[in-house]
Amino acid sequence: MENHVTQIAREDLEELREAFNKIDIDKSGFVSDFELQELFREASFYLPGYQVREIIDTFIAGDTNKDEKISFEEFVTIYQQLKSKKYSETFRKCISRKDGIYSFGGMSEISNQGTQHSYSDEEKVALVNWINKALAKDPDCKHLLPLNPNDESLFTSVRDGILLCKMINLSEPDTIDERVINKNRPTTFKMTENLVLALNSASAIGCTVISMDAHDLMAGKPHLVMGLLWQIIKAGLFADMKLSKNEDLIWLLRDGEQLDHLLSLSHEELLLRWVNYHLSNAGTQTINNFGEDIKDSRAYFYLLDQIATNEEQKFKMRVQIDMNGLNERNLERRAELMLQQAAKMDCRQFVTPHDVTSGNSKLNLVFVANLFNMHAGLQRGNVSRNDIEKAQIREETREEKIFRNWMNSLGVSPHVNHLYWDLCDGLVILQLLEKVRVNVNWKKVNNPPYPLLGGNMRKLENCNYAVHLSRDVARFSLVGVGGENINEGSTIHTLALVWQLMRRYTVMVLSDLGDGEKVKDQIILDWVNTTLSQKRKDTQIKSFKDNLISTSLPVIDLIDAISPGTVKWDMVKKAGKGRMSDEEKLDNAKYAISLARKIGARVYALPDDLVEVKPKMVLTLFASLMGHGLKKARH
Repeated sequence: MENHVTQIAREDLEELREAFNKIDIDKSGFVSDFELQELFREASFYLPGYQVREIIDTFIAGDTNKDEKISFEEFVTIYQQLKSKKYSETFRKCISRKDGIYSFGGMSEISNQGTQHSYSDEEKVALVNWINKALAKDPDCKHLLPLNPNDESLFTSVRDGILLCKMINLSEPDTIDERVINKNRPTTFKMTENLVLALNSASAIGCTVISMDAHDLMAGKPHLVMGLLWQIIKAGLFADMKLSKNEDLIWLLRDGEQLDHLLSLSHEELLLRWVNYHLSNAGTQTINNFGEDIKDSRAYFYLLDQIATNEEQKFKMRVQIDMNGLNERNLERRAELMLQQAAKMDCRQFVTPHDVTSGNSKLNLVFVANLFNMHAGLQRGNVSRNDIEKAQIREETREEKIFRNWMNSLGVSPHVNHLYWDLCDGLVILQLLEKVRVNVNWKKVNNPPYPLLGGNMRKLENCNYAVHLSRDVARFSLVGVGGENINEGSTIHTLALVWQLMRRYTVMVLSDLGDGEKVKDQIILDWVNTTLSQKRKDTQIKSFKDNLISTSLPVIDLIDAISPGTVKWDMVKKAGKGRMSDEEKLDNAKYAISLARKIGARVYALPDDLVEVKPKMVLTLFASLMGHGLKKARH
């Protein structure tokens, strides 16, 4: 191995070592195979996901130690092999060092979604304060709280998994059935179960967790802990920023603007629209960002004053905003006076005066999101109630929500806020095709920004290419589906394609090298019934439409067959002589879904899918359990 090392220039070797050390946080001398992509990013060596997977597969096949760990020398060997290929480039340092910034990995586009591989003291303090406030009254967290913002307690607080599970349920209530959480001083094994449950549940609400596992969190790796917690908190803050959840958002429509455009705005764009709506009503200058434009606190003073006025008219909430702080010349002191006004509305969270004056856009974004959730203050504009009724705002279906969360959990870019309009340029679908091992020639793809003239034609070309790959390469059944249907946001055609992508991804784990498409529904069904029979379970299902599934008993029995001792049978409702009530069915379904995630199955189905026996989601649940069961049997 030494010969490989000496062939590399000393300067390059030093940069390789520096990149390796940033990922090897615990100083073990090794990085895990799943951290390889992080290592490439850290060293400014950018490769598509499928190429990294190919490298990992090749490495594991030739790994004599079979420990799936990569030493520095092994990494250098991989680097040399890559350097000889056409896509090699010089390694460069990619993170500037600033006071208060602690770097643990590369900066990437996905960082905007909360997985930035560095953290600042300001961000850590903001997280600690939010968690302390949110979980202050939770008896299951009293052994952890309050966290100290001045030490590393945040990173060790996630070790037993309880805090993470609680934060997920705060962001998306009832995601985790608390009966499944191991409490009361759990052992290392039980803590690992909690962390697996938390990671799979975080994935189910749209968080990207593909670069971390329970061992990373138990080790308290800062960039992973921070990244996951930010994603969980954002999921909660942004959950209600939809027209289906908050009809008052329609007041943000501009003259002549179509509702579809408002639906397609990102969370940041929507919050900017909301802030500027209030600033315009106040007759003051609007803002373009949550960084430079808010440093002097002026926008925040006027925003708070407008909200307080509107909320008093609407809800008789009397809060008087003191605007005299605008006369304070010292910007840090002015920011403090502004935050004192925010505190009157119980919204002094996430930012300090310095975060405002330094223009920390990440923290200011969540500060504004929390303010919006607490006091939207929307009640007047250019839209009438008649316009709202005409708009016929449609609630996001459960299926659409599952698909959207699944896509976001895979780290697609841009983040999918609206299932149809965020897919209309084909880019997300092309990324998903790559996730299911379909080769995408990105040289054929048109990337944003799109020109005003001809921009939609470029999006349509992308969609045509995506449909071509889906039909002719992936062999999906897409009768009557064309690129124009995806480009136009057609509900039925988009769902047809997305469902087949999700199904392929789910069953891919059942076969080696991505041949999961060969696994037919009957094979999964047969495995379920055979496994149940072998473990002498009474439950058998005839199909994924079998009404017995509504009780969740086949699922719970299967989990017990795969992982004996996991099920607490006193928690399970039995049919008995009479029919099981809908409430009892839902109770079982919540328990079953959380149990499946706890034993390691990546499940996106929701409890109602079991109760109502939705065959598509039932299939994905059993396929995930089958994949986990087969993997466990091999080991």
